Amino acid sequence: MMTAWAILGLAMLHAMELPAGPTPDPVPLPHFPDRMHAFVWYNWPLVPVERMAKVVGAEPAQITELAKSMGLPEQAPISDAVKQRAFITVIRRNWHLLPYDQLLQLLDWTPEQLAYTLREDDFLYIKLGSLKPKCDPLRYAAPEPAVTKCAAEIAQVIHEEFPDGLGTAKDPLFGFIDRLCAPVTLASERGSANLFNPRFCSSYFAMYGDPLLDGAPESFPDGYLKQLAQTGVNGVWMQAVLYKLAEFPWDPSMSDRHEERLRNLAKLVERAGKYGIGIYLYLNEPRAMQLSFFENHPELKGVEESGFASMCTSAPEVRDYLRNSVTAVCKAVPDLAGFFTISASENLTNCWSHFGGANCPRCAKEGAPAVIAELHKTLQEGIDAGGGRARLIAWDWGWKDDWPKPIVAALPKSVSLMSVSEWSIPINRGGIDSVIGEYSLSTPGPGPRATKNWTVAKEAGLKVLAKVQANVTWELASVPYIPAVGLAAQHASNLRGAGIDGIMLGWTLGGCPSPNLEAFAEMGYGSAPGVDDVLRIVAGNRFGNHLGPVAAEAWKTCSKAFSEYPYNGSTVYMGPQHMGPANPLWGAPTGYAATMVGFPYDGLDAWRGNFPADVFIGQFGKMADGFDQATAVLRAALDDTKTDEPSKKALLEEAGITEACAIHFRSVANQSAFVSARNALAKAKSPEEHTALLAKAEEALRSELAQAKRLYALQTADSRIGYEASNHYFYVPLDLAAKVINCRHLLDTWLPGQRN
Repeated sequence: MMTAWAILGLAMLHAMELPAGPTPDPVPLPHFPDRMHAFVWYNWPLVPVERMAKVVGAEPAQITELAKSMGLPEQAPISDAVKQRAFITVIRRNWHLLPYDQLLQLLDWTPEQLAYTLREDDFLYIKLGSLKPKCDPLRYAAPEPAVTKCAAEIAQVIHEEFPDGLGTAKDPLFGFIDRLCAPVTLASERGSANLFNPRFCSSYFAMYGDPLLDGAPESFPDGYLKQLAQTGVNGVWMQAVLYKLAEFPWDPSMSDRHEERLRNLAKLVERAGKYGIGIYLYLNEPRAMQLSFFENHPELKGVEESGFASMCTSAPEVRDYLRNSVTAVCKAVPDLAGFFTISASENLTNCWSHFGGANCPRCAKEGAPAVIAELHKTLQEGIDAGGGRARLIAWDWGWKDDWPKPIVAALPKSVSLMSVSEWSIPINRGGIDSVIGEYSLSTPGPGPRATKNWTVAKEAGLKVLAKVQANVTWELASVPYIPAVGLAAQHASNLRGAGIDGIMLGWTLGGCPSPNLEAFAEMGYGSAPGVDDVLRIVAGNRFGNHLGPVAAEAWKTCSKAFSEYPYNGSTVYMGPQHMGPANPLWGAPTGYAATMVGFPYDGLDAWRGNFPADVFIGQFGKMADGFDQATAVLRAALDDTKTDEPSKKALLEEAGITEACAIHFRSVANQSAFVSARNALAKAKSPEEHTALLAKAEEALRSELAQAKRLYALQTADSRIGYEASNHYFYVPLDLAAKVINCRHLLDTWLPGQRN
């Protein structure tokens, strides 16, 4: 979910084709000889050399020679998975390197494709900072001798730091998809007798865009569905746009191929049902339309916002459209498990969705609670008319504090209410007070906001659900799961005690089969088990009776360490934890502001939120220490000769994930320490203070170099590391090698310059 400042940027984007916004100079990359060499390095694992050459007006052999001069290996064939699933990774790494026209060439896209992706692919343009750096056209020219010398120095650094070279990864990018499609036996199948129903998540590798059209990359293959079922998941959700699934009466062309999408949805529902998994559709309706639409349909117009207007749900025609569309979906897909809504989201939908309903003559009279309740009544009427068994879940995300009671009072009893469990929990970390917003695994809920709203719903006779982040959160999203399984089990235990009916296990992030998901399910079986009992059962299922106790103890250690997370809304959205050591460091301030789960740059003040820099650094150091301790315990157990090889392999993967978490936490501390020391140098009041600051900067650089090398080894062995569904790869192995080059350049060039 986004903050208010981001909503404005999104609205601006809707009014543009290819957005520009501010056009500052790109960030410098002085550790590369020039922009051309950086272009080759960053695109080498993702874009065929022939296309790279075409973009910059070179021959493929010339691009290959530039790569070779820097110590890069021969380019491996680019897999179909990378071509189809890594476009956000490609866009991000070229944002500061190429102008739009060359970026389009590199992607082999039309301007319309890029504009749609920037707008609709989980607010990508916002993640990129709501700006496009002004990049001059990049044209190949034979490198000058000085540039060739710099490239040779990079090759020497690679030889020194990676003596085995930068070869082919043991587990190539997206290799995890094949593994997740292969059925495996994890937990014993326990049937559906669980207190939490449903238990649903998103796909770990879902594609945005139009996933229900023929030829779209698969988001829910059978093997993956079975693995989810074996970890206790009984539902998955996907985004839906009603005019893509049912005919839009005012412009049927907008619904082109909707029958095909419905057929494919029905097939998916049938396939998933074989594994006991239901399909839920996310509705964010009705979609706002451009103002030109309302020239022919003024009676439908609601509130205006940046060139768009809502389709007013107080207009009977709009409610008819919503009702009829839902009915059409339910008739075509009678076994659909359900729908869930967000009625006050980042997108402008109903007139009160952005709290501006007072500007609509109809909705101003009704008031927000009545309008939102009427919206859900209309959707429920559509479900009833369709004759399906679909469940409607109203998520209170974005509702004002005084809305739930009147909304709930007016809802049909068949509607369920969902709240973010951990929202509004007060915490104290490192002596600093803060408050949990959402996306937190470090603090088990439920909190006061959810508890209050659930009480209102239960008193009205409605069922209630908790939305949690069972696997990963924006506290750290670039690992498949955070092995703080004790915290997951504790949260599930708390929800059981609160009488919760069902659980949404995560937003777009967090759909990898994991011990965390299994712990949430296990807590719902039988008479109330203890947290230690759940850890013992889940660890035994995954690692056997001999290694299970070792894993359970490691999970406890991770849980204790992760409880030190210095949670702040600014930290989870702006911090460098997702990029980890792949985020470059600069010897001078970049002038760029950190962006929402996009580019952290060097924005320390945004990273730390209300935490003082030293406390922020200390808290991430504590977490890194704890996860390192757990890693050491897991790796020591691998020497046990009594353990079978499958259990050892599973524990080795667990150790890799645990260590990757430690590296990301250590990297945040390193980067923060470096930026803090760098910024303080100009204010040093004595030679002694200046020397002490340089020592801190050097220590951070050397540690960061080591973290990057170690994470390179881990990511090349486990392609899940660095990946998250809505951002694709935050980094790939060559980005970590580039960070080594970056650190060496600062150590060899910047640091001596500061001493003189």
